[in-house]
Amino acid sequence: MRPPLFLSSALLLLATLSAVAAFLQTPSSTSSPVSPRHALPLQRRGPTDTAPVYDNNWNGRPQDQLLYTFFRAKLVQQLGGQDTASKDFAGLIQLIRKLNTHFPAEGKAGTQLAAQNILLSLFPSWLPKAFAVMFSKPLPGFSARMNAYITGLTTFWLMGESEIIDVDIDGGGIGQGQGLLVKRCRYLEEAGCASVCVNTCKIPTQNFFCQDMGLPLTMAPDYDDFSCKFSFGLTPPSIEEDEAMQIACFSQCPTAKAASEMSPNCHQIDV
Repeated sequence: MRPPLFLSSALLLLATLSAVAAFLQTPSSTSSPVSPRHALPLQRRGPTDTAPVYDNNWNGRPQDQLLYTFFRAKLVQQLGGQDTASKDFAGLIQLIRKLNTHFPAEGKAGTQLAAQNILLSLFPSWLPKAFAVMFSKPLPGFSARMNAYITGLTTFWLMGESEIIDVDIDGGGIGQGQGLLVKRCRYLEEAGCASVCVNTCKIPTQNFFCQDMGLPLTMAPDYDDFSCKFSFGLTPPSIEEDEAMQIACFSQCPTAKAASEMSPNCHQIDV
C-alpha cells in the first residue's frame, strides 16, 4: 500500500532539511572556525632603540621654555584648572591623557575640539582669519612654506628634531619646502598612545589650519618609527580613508585594550 501523497512530501522535505543542516555543521577542511569576538594580541609600536635624552633646560633654547609654559597654561585652562604636581614634560603628558578622556558625553569630537581651541588660544583672536585672507588664499605656496618653517622652529620642545622637506600637495604637484618631517615625535613616544596622537594632535591641528588658517594640512604619523610628516597645502583624507585612524592600541599604552576581528581599532579612536 503506497503512503498518501502529503506524507511522502513531508518525509522528503524532512530528509532534505536534515541533509542541509548536517552540511552546514560540517567543519571546513580548508579553514578553522574563528569567533568574531576573538581577541587580537596587543603589539608594541614605535622604535626599539633607546629614546633620545631631552635636556630639562631645553637645550639652551629659552624660547622653548616660554612656549612650554604658555601651552601648558592654556591646556590647564581647558581642563577647568586641573593641573598635576609634576611640572616637567611627563606632567604635561599626564594632562594630555586627561584631555583625551575629559569629554565622555561628547565623544572624541569633544577632545578634538578642545585641543583645537587650545591652538586657537595661542594666537590673538584676529590673527587666524586675517592670515587666511591675507596669505593663505592669495599666496598658498608661500603660506605653506612659512608655516612649515615656523612649525619646525616652535615645536622642538614638543616633538623633537625636524627638517623641512618637499611634499605632495593638492593638484598632484610637489610643494618644495612645504613639508616638515618630525624625525621621532617626542609627544607620541612619551604618550605611547595612538589615540592621544590622533585626538589631541593630528585631527585638531589639521582642523586648525584647514578651518581657521585657511591652509590645508595633512599630518601622517608613522607608528613604526614615530616620525610624522606635515604636508602643508595637502587636503587631509576623510576619516574613513585615513590610514592613521586604522590602528590598534599599543601594548605600551596605559589604557590599552585588546582589539578583535569585530573592533580592530583603538577603542579611543572614533572612525
